[in-house]
Amino acid sequence: MTDTNTSISNATSSPDRERLVALLSRLSNAHGLSGTEGSIREIVREELEGHVDELYEDRLGNLVAVRRGDDFRVMLASHMDEIGCMVKFIEEKGFLRFAPIGGWYAPMLAGQRVWVHARNGSVIGVLGTKPPHVMEDDEKKKPLKIEEMFIDVGARSADEVRDLGIAPGTPVTIDRQFCRLANDRVTGKAFDNRAGVALLIEVMRRASSPSTIFGVFTVQEEVGLKGAKTSSYALDPDCAIATDVTIPGDHPGVQLKDAPIEMGKGPVVSIADANGRGLLAHPAMLDWMRETAEAHGIPVQFEVGSGGTTDASSIHLSREGIPSTVLSTPARYIHSPVEVIDLADLEAGIHLLVEALRDRPRILPRRPGGSA
Repeated sequence: MTDTNTSISNATSSPDRERLVALLSRLSNAHGLSGTEGSIREIVREELEGHVDELYEDRLGNLVAVRRGDDFRVMLASHMDEIGCMVKFIEEKGFLRFAPIGGWYAPMLAGQRVWVHARNGSVIGVLGTKPPHVMEDDEKKKPLKIEEMFIDVGARSADEVRDLGIAPGTPVTIDRQFCRLANDRVTGKAFDNRAGVALLIEVMRRASSPSTIFGVFTVQEEVGLKGAKTSSYALDPDCAIATDVTIPGDHPGVQLKDAPIEMGKGPVVSIADANGRGLLAHPAMLDWMRETAEAHGIPVQFEVGSGGTTDASSIHLSREGIPSTVLSTPARYIHSPVEVIDLADLEAGIHLLVEALRDRPRILPRRPGGSA
């Protein structure tokens, strides 16, 4: 394990970095609410066409990229979906009531501009709330609730809303553009998990492995790890790694004792998440990542998480069990429209997985009829 007190030195700009930035920007700016990931799937398909042996969409909507090798099967998973909202009711005066899709903290939504993805073409709307100027003092002291918000698309009636092609079930996503910050850090919406998608695209383009690699771009992770559940059952891999983001404890409001991860100090390998109620990583998977990082001088951090779960939590319980872990990019302010990552962490994660795939975990239990 590399000393986590040593920061990654940001590389100078290169064609590979600029291509990664362009890819991440394209993915972040695109829209793909859970269950409606089609636009993200098409970007991935365009990026990987001609770079893998097979590319297909399964019945739930997962996109599976295959690089064929021997009978040892490695699954890499990255979810395409983002959190957002869904129209549930249209008021007579044309305001839209909505349901949150995924884990929103209400104050993050207030005052946002959104895209309402109507049948006749996407339209801009704004998330409105009661102005504080007309609130009673006791109202101002109460926490804001999502059910108190509404979407204003400029319509004057419910009929005008319907004429726009908006109906119950219409998906809604945040309107926010990718931007570069200082020190090769970037900000945008949906880095959870478009950062993981970008990482997996680059790994599938570059990987050289004796094993058969399945790069699975999963659907509906934010609403129950659904695509990972069905795809892992269908593929039945020998081991799996999910690529996602995780919370660093290096900014105001969070302490390192609660989230002992820092941006700029490398990708993060999960030992456990949700205090072990989600994933408990297989020791051989942790050794594989640790030994690869040490052999190639790649900075890496290891995490025992107390928060949410990832696709790996579903994958590792498939069939008789699949040894799994997670490789994450540290991301500030996740589940907000202004997530922030360090490009050097993302690049180091790509490097780590590419090098790991040249080999394979050496101590995995043999399964009946399997290849491990």
